[in-house]
Amino acid sequence: MSEFSFLPFDGTFEDRLSKSYFSKTRGGFSKVIAATDEHFWNPDDRRYIDFSLEFDLKNHAIMPFDTVPELCCDLRDELTPDQQIEFANDSLHWWLSGFLYGEQGALSLSLSLCEILGNPDAVEYASNQAREEARHVNAFNKYIGTRWGCPMEVSPAFRDLLSEIVTSRSIHRKIVGMQLLVEGLAMGFMASLYNKASDPVLVRLAQLVMTDEAFHHKAGQMWALQDFKKLSLADREDAEDWAVDCFQSLMFEVFNPSQKIALYQKYGWDADYARKKIRKYYTEDVRRQELSEQSGVFRILAKTLISSGIVSKRTRHIYSQWLDLDSLNSDDTNSVETFIAKKGMEFISSVK
Repeated sequence: MSEFSFLPFDGTFEDRLSKSYFSKTRGGFSKVIAATDEHFWNPDDRRYIDFSLEFDLKNHAIMPFDTVPELCCDLRDELTPDQQIEFANDSLHWWLSGFLYGEQGALSLSLSLCEILGNPDAVEYASNQAREEARHVNAFNKYIGTRWGCPMEVSPAFRDLLSEIVTSRSIHRKIVGMQLLVEGLAMGFMASLYNKASDPVLVRLAQLVMTDEAFHHKAGQMWALQDFKKLSLADREDAEDWAVDCFQSLMFEVFNPSQKIALYQKYGWDADYARKKIRKYYTEDVRRQELSEQSGVFRILAKTLISSGIVSKRTRHIYSQWLDLDSLNSDDTNSVETFIAKKGMEFISSVK
């Protein structure tokens, strides 16, 4: 019977050089591995994406002002109209830089999984994902390079979270942290870029990346439906608590104004000053309204955890502080992301 399993390898390298190791192949990864070629795209091939196309950053904001917290509060009045456009694009530069580092984290994690997974099929899947994450790193680095020259520094909170996920020796922490949480965040962020960005190059990039992330995300959900249930009670509760920690870190720390010092310096703002201004606008009601949007980044992330069974009776009350979990349960799971990925697959097929 085929089985999709990310069970760990308990042995040395020499133990992999044995016929008993290769008898562990179960075939459960065959479909997702075969699909790798179907959604292959090349960042260096202009038929897929042309990074040479220009965009007027001086006169046009790539993302709408209402997606930028600083431009939804009194801070906007401190900027001239030209500076508002500039800040909107600088803010996107900060976000995309973070996403670039997230892709590097996903690449490093995929490589680390190759060392600790016990099923040869799972190792092949992880190595395929590493290849796909590597092209994301390449693509986002190219886009940032054409628009701003180089990425901004990684925020300390995101650096620490990625480091903790990647260096963990616990497979369930790696899968929950990256395949479900960070990949879930990526799905939400790509959906927002695809639906709202005015730069055609970025829209195409979001669509192409989404075709890959949908498969990575699906792998995490399949793990949750199979391996997660087989964990010991202690490990299941650790996975649930780790999901809460990662979710709260992504929601309240990674994108907190305290992490935007490099962004604010150009405009003479202190991070604490900006945080106080944003807080006056960004009330609990406003936050809840954003979380209710179908394509909202954190709403999509929460849907991921619910559909994967990671939100338990023990932890449900924590998410309920910000999200209507009953409405999420009734959602067509990943409908927005699925539509974008499907369109991406159609585009890739047309190029081939």
